[in-house]
Amino acid sequence: MLVLLAFIIIFHITSAALLFVATIDNAWWVGEGFCADVWRVCTNGTNCTEIGDNFQGYATLQTVQATMILSSALCCVAFFIFLLQLFRLKQGARFVLTSIIQLLSCLCVMIAAAIYTDRRQDLHESNQNYYSLTSEGRYGYAFILAWVAFAFTFISGIMYLILRKRK
Repeated sequence: MLVLLAFIIIFHITSAALLFVATIDNAWWVGEGFCADVWRVCTNGTNCTEIGDNFQGYATLQTVQATMILSSALCCVAFFIFLLQLFRLKQGARFVLTSIIQLLSCLCVMIAAAIYTDRRQDLHESNQNYYSLTSEGRYGYAFILAWVAFAFTFISGIMYLILRKRK
């Protein structure tokens, strides 16, 4: 049982780390000499431009930003609730609250990645002053980590739903 508990804790911490890296790092769209994410666009590795109000479709990127931040926060909250429930639940009870919060985190990261996947081309085409060099790019590792974090948070949410507290 101790090995299972350790695995679940490590799996949850890994999920949170993936969410933080995907949210913070500047690699959602990358190419030769540039990288872009939901916060800024960088060319030549050092020339970075923050995405602001003058960006067409800024509300779309704000939605992606907000849902990624919310998913990271919910994942951390779920971890702390799991630790509290670990000591407070009766024997045989399920970790339903932890599961619900973790599945909400999963939903948020899925929404963020899906919106970026759907709207990326329109955002790049309508903001050529930011994305003039990015037409030959590809999805970066932070974007892929967001989808991996979606899978991890979904799996851990289901694990918490199935898991029962034992001695």
